Amino acid sequence: MHNSEYIDTFDDQEIFLRRDLVDDPEAVVVIVHGLNEHQGRYDYLTGRFNGEGFNVYRFDNRGHGRSDGAQSYINDFNTYLDDADTIVNIIKKENPDLPIFMLGHSMGGFIAAGYGIKYPDKLNGQILTDAATNTLDAFSELNDISLEENPDMTLPNELGNLISRSEYVVDDYKKDPYVSEFTTLKLMKVLMDEGIPWLVNNFSEFKYPVLILHGEEDKIVDPVCSEKFYKHISSQDKKLKTYPELYHEILNEKEKEEVIRDIIKWLKERI
Repeated sequence: MHNSEYIDTFDDQEIFLRRDLVDDPEAVVVIVHGLNEHQGRYDYLTGRFNGEGFNVYRFDNRGHGRSDGAQSYINDFNTYLDDADTIVNIIKKENPDLPIFMLGHSMGGFIAAGYGIKYPDKLNGQILTDAATNTLDAFSELNDISLEENPDMTLPNELGNLISRSEYVVDDYKKDPYVSEFTTLKLMKVLMDEGIPWLVNNFSEFKYPVLILHGEEDKIVDPVCSEKFYKHISSQDKKLKTYPELYHEILNEKEKEEVIRDIIKWLKERI
């Protein structure tokens, strides 16, 4: 069964939520997408999860896709974490007896990791792919731009050529009407100056079972981010795997089946 609806958030905004449900599910996976993209880019992964007996819930982050909020803008990184919790609460109500896992990619990986710290008792585990869990050198030039002097500044989305080695994936990304053509300086400053430092300072509070995956040729989020996260979190059940040659979107590279098999194996071992 497939359905979608708009969900009211804690502050009366609407989040676009899609459900992809199967008969007799073994578990639930909630997908948290990355910067400037949307949940619809995870159709293939969702189909693979459904085929393995997992219900999938996915949503557009605030200010992304079809959800409310100023485009690619946020005032407080906690809003992303609390929006994710709104979705998790719905999942728990609708699937009271099933284990729940969260998969976060890139900025969605930051959201998932932050969720793991702020909400430590609500999931059965997490999968992080190329997660933005530490300082991002790719955006270091923004350190010299003052937000006070440029409060409404937008930044063109130039990530397309860096997401995958696949020309098809890059072309599809650039033509996707729900992929934002820009992000805002405000969003990037909130993430880099507030969100990531908070996350790093609280690594030791992260205790969920976690599978951490990263492309070794990621040009957007350095693999060192995942290495540091793995090293400093307190999880007793944690695994880090990197993939040679893969770019940022390891779930959209030609080797994606290897990555997906690794995720499914990890999930089934914990159900």
